[in-house]
Amino acid sequence: MAREPFSAVIITHNEAARIGACLDCLDFADEILIVDSGSTDGTLAIAEGRGIRVVHHDWAGFGPQKRFAVDQALHDWVLCVDADERVSEALRASIEGALTEPKAMVCRIARRNRFMGRWLRHGEGYPDYVIRLFHRDHAEWSEDAVHETVLTDDPVITLAGDLLHESEYGVAEYAAKQARYAHLQAERVRAAGGGSSWVRAVVSPGLRFVKFYVIRLGFLDGLPGLAHILLGCFASFLKHLDLVAGRRRGTD
Repeated sequence: MAREPFSAVIITHNEAARIGACLDCLDFADEILIVDSGSTDGTLAIAEGRGIRVVHHDWAGFGPQKRFAVDQALHDWVLCVDADERVSEALRASIEGALTEPKAMVCRIARRNRFMGRWLRHGEGYPDYVIRLFHRDHAEWSEDAVHETVLTDDPVITLAGDLLHESEYGVAEYAAKQARYAHLQAERVRAAGGGSSWVRAVVSPGLRFVKFYVIRLGFLDGLPGLAHILLGCFASFLKHLDLVAGRRRGTD
């Protein structure tokens, strides 16, 4: 049986060090589309050298950027992948099967995060379920500027195989990225009229630590697992701190 054609969609900005391996694992797609927001590091030369279609779009935030990218795809079935992610062989087989005999129009995938040189198996690191394969008439990316999600009212099935995520290229880079995301999350909450408190700034990271490090066995991933969750908890603290500080500035 012939499978449904699909487009692999990637958003990029200065991903020359990572895009090649990403493109390699997507060679089974009927189309690979890159939506770039102004790379200056050779990303575009790598893509164009492989005959990949590239569309420029000024940066609009993660959710809006991915919505735009999906709209540009040639096919209705889309696989959305970040430049630092890789499709495993097992996942590739699952995608082929899901598109040969579709049992649902929306599919989620277990993402496995690599941190400090180790593939995490517990805690927040795995299984980090994400919806990435879907028919665009049945699902769409949210408008969130950060921590965007795929929205759907359809049933969602889980595919076998992992999406491999090279989640950091150095602890300092990862920590800086988490801090940026924390600020963007705070801005989103503030724009919606929400806020926080000192109590939440302390309690929320603590509950997060218990959930992922203890209940979801993050401690079994050794030092990388501990570092991963501590940085996640710190990002949670920064988000609430940003909200509290913003409220205090507003009353000064």
